[in-house]
Amino acid sequence: MTWTAQQLPQDHPPVKSGRIGVLVVNLGTPEAPETGPVRRYLGEFLSDRRVIEIPSLVWQPILRGIILNTRPKKSAAAYREVWTDKGSPLAAITADQAAGLQARLGEDVMVERAMRYGEPAIPAQLEKLMDAGCDRILLAPLYPQYCAATTATVVDKAADWLREKRWQASLRTLPPYHDDSAYIEALATDLGRQLDALDFRPEVLLLSFHGMPQRTLDLGDPYHCHCRKTARLLEAKMARPDIRMITTFQSRFGPAKWLEPATDSTLMAEGEKGTKRLAIAAPGFSADCLETLEELAIQGKEQFEEAGGEEFATLSCLNTSDAGMAMLETMIRRELGGWI
Repeated sequence: MTWTAQQLPQDHPPVKSGRIGVLVVNLGTPEAPETGPVRRYLGEFLSDRRVIEIPSLVWQPILRGIILNTRPKKSAAAYREVWTDKGSPLAAITADQAAGLQARLGEDVMVERAMRYGEPAIPAQLEKLMDAGCDRILLAPLYPQYCAATTATVVDKAADWLREKRWQASLRTLPPYHDDSAYIEALATDLGRQLDALDFRPEVLLLSFHGMPQRTLDLGDPYHCHCRKTARLLEAKMARPDIRMITTFQSRFGPAKWLEPATDSTLMAEGEKGTKRLAIAAPGFSADCLETLEELAIQGKEQFEEAGGEEFATLSCLNTSDAGMAMLETMIRRELGGWI
């Protein structure tokens, strides 16, 4: 039955619709650099079957009995090294990116941000957009290189929310942008600016991507290939023949074989063979976080200098740089084509 405006029941609830939403999503962070919040965060993160592809009956006793009783204290100490007045760097930067996109896109679009693990959660933010009348939503995982353990798990979480909705919003997903010309241009511009501002000339620029188990590659995940292509295109775009560029993978966890070469091993090998001046960048991260600010900038510097290196610099991620925000706007507007 179709109701006319005059026939609507007096108690008919008001319904908002017709708006367009964008939800930018990053990995996540604990709420505080303390053992309890870190344990809760790691418990959610390491229970994701996309992240740990070990049968639950085998993995959960290890996770609950060993890892969550030992790792949180160490991780909390690492988080304290990088925590700011605004809280977690990743959370603060992602919020600023969303605010910057909102300013660039204007009133035609409502922009929110979410974390895959922790807060604000994806379902709650999707609900917020839909409550505001957004019945067309672009889900934008800020992972340039696709991996089932990153991009796919964001889509999974959104699908879980969608599955429970009687009135479903129409969802689009931002594709991986590892070889997008806007992304490569932004990286080349911003990294070039940072290199030129250094008070030394690096012999080596290490491009460090987050590691994944070798098994992801063997099973057909495109992540490794996406990282390699990004590095290849970036090196060509930057055109710095005086700087040797090396692609590595960081953040190894557990006894399994991971993608190689490893960032920490490469830093030590470079120092040992006589490299004195080195810079490191993390082009696979859209925002600075524990892995860049503590693992690379602090641990990486110590590893390189202990092996004989002298000058070391960690270059910032795109964050809210002019180049980074222009890239995000370009890609988001393209994916909203036909909607705005």
